[in-house]
Amino acid sequence: MEQTEYEKVRYSIQQQCGNKVMIQLDKGRNKVDVRTGVIKEAYPSVFTVLVSDDDADHPDQLLSFSYKDVITEEIRMRLC
Repeated sequence: MEQTEYEKVRYSIQQQCGNKVMIQLDKGRNKVDVRTGVIKEAYPSVFTVLVSDDDADHPDQLLSFSYKDVITEEIRMRLC
């Protein structure tokens, strides 16, 4: 993993703070979880996404991911 690639991903996510994204989480063994949320904060090593479910029984969740997760494609993000 090159440092410049890491910096490009970090910069790109920092620019998208506050925007709505769709996240596809690779859970292994052909299991995929798709969530929609808003990028809340971007820190030097991680970024956070606030995910809200339409179901009233499940409260909002603040998930954190590393930039390495994006580079290694453990998660895939797309703007909504």
